[in-house]
Amino acid sequence: MYRVVCALTAALFIFILWIIYLADRGDSPLFFYLVQQWPYGDKACHFLLYGLLALLLNLTLELKVLTVARIRVYAGTLAVALFAVIEELSQALFPNRTLDAMDLAADAAGILLFSLLSFGIDWCRQRRLDACQ
Repeated sequence: MYRVVCALTAALFIFILWIIYLADRGDSPLFFYLVQQWPYGDKACHFLLYGLLALLLNLTLELKVLTVARIRVYAGTLAVALFAVIEELSQALFPNRTLDAMDLAADAAGILLFSLLSFGIDWCRQRRLDACQ
Protein backbone atom coordinates (compact mmCIF):
# COMPACT_ATOMS: atom_id res chain seq x y z
CA MET A 1 0.00 0.00 0.00
CA TYR A 2 2.87 2.36 0.82
CA ARG A 3 4.24 2.06 -2.73
CA VAL A 4 0.84 2.94 -4.16
CA VAL A 5 0.64 6.07 -2.00
CA CYS A 6 4.19 7.06 -3.03
CA ALA A 7 3.35 6.55 -6.70
CA LEU A 8 0.13 8.58 -6.39
CA THR A 9 2.02 11.37 -4.61
CA ALA A 10 4.66 11.51 -7.34
CA ALA A 11 2.04 11.37 -10.11
CA LEU A 12 0.00 14.19 -8.59
CA PHE A 13 3.09 16.34 -8.07
CA ILE A 14 4.17 15.79 -11.69
CA PHE A 15 0.64 16.63 -12.85
CA ILE A 16 0.69 19.90 -10.87
CA LEU A 17 4.12 20.75 -12.30
CA TRP A 18 2.77 20.07 -15.81
CA ILE A 19 -0.18 22.40 -15.20
CA ILE A 20 2.17 25.11 -13.91
CA TYR A 21 4.44 24.68 -16.92
CA LEU A 22 1.53 25.01 -19.37
CA ALA A 23 0.16 28.05 -17.56
CA ASP A 24 3.59 29.74 -17.43
CA ARG A 25 3.95 29.23 -21.19
CA GLY A 26 0.50 30.64 -21.83
CA ASP A 27 -0.81 27.39 -23.30
CA SER A 28 -4.54 26.70 -23.01
CA PRO A 29 -5.22 22.96 -23.32
CA LEU A 30 -8.72 21.52 -23.17
CA PHE A 31 -8.27 20.87 -19.44
CA PHE A 32 -7.99 24.61 -18.75
CA TYR A 33 -11.07 25.32 -20.85
CA LEU A 34 -13.14 22.72 -18.97
CA VAL A 35 -12.08 24.09 -15.58
CA GLN A 36 -13.03 27.63 -16.64
CA GLN A 37 -16.56 26.47 -17.50
CA TRP A 38 -17.38 25.71 -13.84
CA PRO A 39 -18.23 28.54 -11.49
CA TYR A 40 -15.10 28.87 -9.30
CA GLY A 41 -13.59 25.89 -11.14
CA ASP A 42 -10.09 27.33 -10.88
CA LYS A 43 -10.44 27.77 -7.11
CA ALA A 44 -11.93 24.28 -6.71
CA CYS A 45 -8.95 22.80 -8.58
CA HIS A 46 -6.50 24.73 -6.39
CA PHE A 47 -8.34 23.44 -3.30
CA LEU A 48 -8.40 19.82 -4.45
CA LEU A 49 -4.95 19.56 -6.04
CA TYR A 50 -3.01 21.15 -3.19
CA GLY A 51 -5.17 19.51 -0.54
CA LEU A 52 -4.74 16.05 -2.05
CA LEU A 53 -1.02 16.65 -2.46
CA ALA A 54 -0.76 17.55 1.24
CA LEU A 55 -2.67 14.42 2.29
CA LEU A 56 -0.69 12.10 0.02
CA LEU A 57 2.65 13.62 1.00
CA ASN A 58 1.74 13.33 4.68
CA LEU A 59 0.99 9.64 4.13
CA THR A 60 4.16 9.17 2.06
CA LEU A 61 6.19 10.71 4.89
CA GLU A 62 4.34 8.40 7.31
CA LEU A 63 2.65 11.32 9.08
CA LYS A 64 5.96 12.76 10.25
CA VAL A 65 5.44 15.76 12.53
CA LEU A 66 7.77 18.76 12.83
CA THR A 67 7.71 21.48 15.46
CA VAL A 68 7.88 24.98 13.99
CA ALA A 69 7.74 27.88 16.46
CA ARG A 70 6.33 25.47 19.08
CA ILE A 71 3.54 24.42 16.70
CA ARG A 72 3.36 20.79 15.61
CA VAL A 73 2.75 20.45 11.88
CA TYR A 74 2.95 17.56 9.45
CA ALA A 75 6.10 17.70 7.32
CA GLY A 76 4.08 17.09 4.15
CA THR A 77 1.70 19.91 5.01
CA LEU A 78 4.58 22.31 5.55
CA ALA A 79 6.29 21.28 2.30
CA VAL A 80 3.12 21.68 0.22
CA ALA A 81 2.30 25.02 1.85
CA LEU A 82 5.78 26.36 1.05
CA PHE A 83 5.51 25.06 -2.52
CA ALA A 84 2.09 26.71 -2.95
CA VAL A 85 3.33 30.08 -1.67
CA ILE A 86 6.45 30.00 -3.86
CA GLU A 87 4.45 28.95 -6.92
CA GLU A 88 1.80 31.63 -6.43
CA LEU A 89 4.42 34.35 -5.85
CA SER A 90 6.39 33.21 -8.90
CA GLN A 91 3.43 34.15 -11.07
CA ALA A 92 4.51 37.78 -10.75
CA LEU A 93 7.50 36.86 -12.97
CA PHE A 94 5.36 35.74 -15.91
CA PRO A 95 3.51 38.27 -18.06
CA ASN A 96 0.65 35.92 -18.88
CA ARG A 97 0.05 34.87 -15.23
CA THR A 98 -1.87 36.71 -12.54
CA LEU A 99 -0.87 36.68 -8.90
CA ASP A 100 -4.20 36.01 -7.16
CA ALA A 101 -4.66 36.01 -3.38
CA MET A 102 -7.83 33.96 -3.79
CA ASP A 103 -5.83 31.17 -5.46
CA LEU A 104 -3.52 31.15 -2.45
CA ALA A 105 -6.54 31.13 -0.12
CA ALA A 106 -7.98 28.14 -2.01
CA ASP A 107 -4.60 26.38 -1.75
CA ALA A 108 -4.48 27.09 1.99
CA ALA A 109 -8.05 25.91 2.57
CA GLY A 110 -7.39 22.65 0.73
CA ILE A 111 -4.11 22.08 2.55
CA LEU A 112 -5.79 22.76 5.90
CA LEU A 113 -8.81 20.51 5.30
CA PHE A 114 -6.78 17.60 3.94
CA SER A 115 -4.25 18.02 6.77
CA LEU A 116 -7.14 17.63 9.20
CA LEU A 117 -7.97 14.43 7.34
CA SER A 118 -4.33 13.40 7.86
CA PHE A 119 -4.80 14.08 11.57
CA GLY A 120 -7.91 11.88 11.59
CA ILE A 121 -6.04 9.06 9.87
CA ASP A 122 -3.17 9.43 12.35
CA TRP A 123 -5.59 9.42 15.30
CA CYS A 124 -7.32 6.24 14.06
CA ARG A 125 -3.96 4.58 13.47
CA GLN A 126 -2.80 5.45 17.00
CA ARG A 127 -6.03 4.11 18.54
CA ARG A 128 -5.65 0.87 16.60
CA LEU A 129 -2.02 0.54 17.76
CA ASP A 130 -3.01 1.26 21.36
CA ALA A 131 -5.75 -1.38 21.19
CA CYS A 132 -3.24 -3.99 20.05
CA GLN A 133 -1.01 -3.45 23.08
